[in-house]
Amino acid sequence: MAGILVNEGEIETLKRMVNKSTPADLVLRLFSNNVTPAETDTCTTYTECNITGYSAITLTGSDWTVVTDADGKGKASYAEQTFSLSASGTVYGYYITNSDKTILFIAEAFSDGPYNIPSGGGEIHITPTIKLD
Repeated sequence: MAGILVNEGEIETLKRMVNKSTPADLVLRLFSNNVTPAETDTCTTYTECNITGYSAITLTGSDWTVVTDADGKGKASYAEQTFSLSASGTVYGYYITNSDKTILFIAEAFSDGPYNIPSGGGEIHITPTIKLD
């Protein structure tokens, strides 16, 4: 999966690249509102999942793999992450923010979703990927 890099994420990425902002780990979150990600989105566009058992996942900077893909474009990927949920609810997609949840970088709605978690719970697996064009 590769989400959309939103405008404020692009600006923060440039700031980090030129050392105007300090790089920091990103946080992977699930969203529970029915929204189609757009470049103008911000963190407030998304309602973070609150299903029992849910916890956001910190993506440690040193664990990303950065390569040039087959199309000659830059790509960063992270190992598959698992969200274990223990109650029912609906999840529409994921988003990636800074730790304070004040800057949105990436958002993606599940192409085969939403995922309806049954009353006994379930898991959602995401392999975070960022592609440049």
